[in-house]
Amino acid sequence: MEIVGINFSQLFDGIYQGRRVLVTGHTGFKGSWLSLWLHLLGANVIGYALDPVTDQDNFLLTGLHNKIIDIRGDVLDTKKLKTVFTTYQPEIVFHLAAQPIVRHSYKMPELTFATNVMGTVHVLENIRDSVTAKIGVIITSDKCYENKEQIWGYRENDPLGGYDPYSASKACAEIVTSSYGRSYFNSGSGKFLASVRAGNVIGGGDWSDYRLLPDCIRALQAQKPIEVRNPQAVRPWQHVLEPLYGYLLLAAKMFKEGAKYSGAWNFGPDFDSVATVKTVVDRVVALWGSGSWVDCSPQESLHEAVLLSLDCTKAKTILGWRPRLDLDTALAYTLAWYKNYTQQDVYQLCREQIADYCRLLR
Repeated sequence: MEIVGINFSQLFDGIYQGRRVLVTGHTGFKGSWLSLWLHLLGANVIGYALDPVTDQDNFLLTGLHNKIIDIRGDVLDTKKLKTVFTTYQPEIVFHLAAQPIVRHSYKMPELTFATNVMGTVHVLENIRDSVTAKIGVIITSDKCYENKEQIWGYRENDPLGGYDPYSASKACAEIVTSSYGRSYFNSGSGKFLASVRAGNVIGGGDWSDYRLLPDCIRALQAQKPIEVRNPQAVRPWQHVLEPLYGYLLLAAKMFKEGAKYSGAWNFGPDFDSVATVKTVVDRVVALWGSGSWVDCSPQESLHEAVLLSLDCTKAKTILGWRPRLDLDTALAYTLAWYKNYTQQDVYQLCREQIADYCRLLR
């Protein structure tokens, strides 16, 4: 597939062309963008996930269900998940299915741990048993680290932890993945495993509750003030295409060279894209062209980290990955999606943004 000088099938050394790739959580925000990019790369994409949350989700608006194999299912349903592996025989697996919201994890800790820990175990078991699956990339979170509110970024060998159930569940998923990697995935097995940890990801088509950009867009569309919690909280903001490029690059290199690229990897923005919530909201309002925000931080609130950033030296040095978009550009990409999704072909909109990003990779 080619668009304005971008030959997608040749990207990543053509690894994905004709390759069978399973994406769990493909109906979600990150999963839909990853599935669309893989489709452009010429992969035969198999998606396994729960239903989209809203009728405005990126997955539905792009019509991805007509472009990939779209299967509804829960990673906790071991029988159905096994059937997907045996029927479609994936060669590469990206595991994104999760309960992804910190505040939801306080209300549903059991479901959060079940989905994020045992769901990961179920996927790993199927990769281990599969005749065809060679590469597994397990997507967790930057919140898997034991956050000490330090000013420098966390490295892949820093201690894991988690105050809230979501963060703890992702730390558990990392430990599980590391155990499987050391026990079953190695040169002798011909299978290789990695886990990936990204910062706060933004981009078009995310309508999740308790996330800053969707909260901003809903308020701006309704012409209401944006209600902001913890405006001084500092986060590593990055556009969704940044970590997805890292995931795709990592899996491609693992497919070719195996063990050298196994293990844990951080994919976060450069330091100048680590900013307060207040800074991001001010820039969103400016890009939108109107709007305002109010500080609605409760007197007694659920614990949320104030300061969190990643050290991505490993990915930059060994993998050759680096961020291409600064914070202003990432926000411009994101706001362009939300301003145009009701009047433009969303598949084409996403494809153009991916193509624009790929031009920066040269």
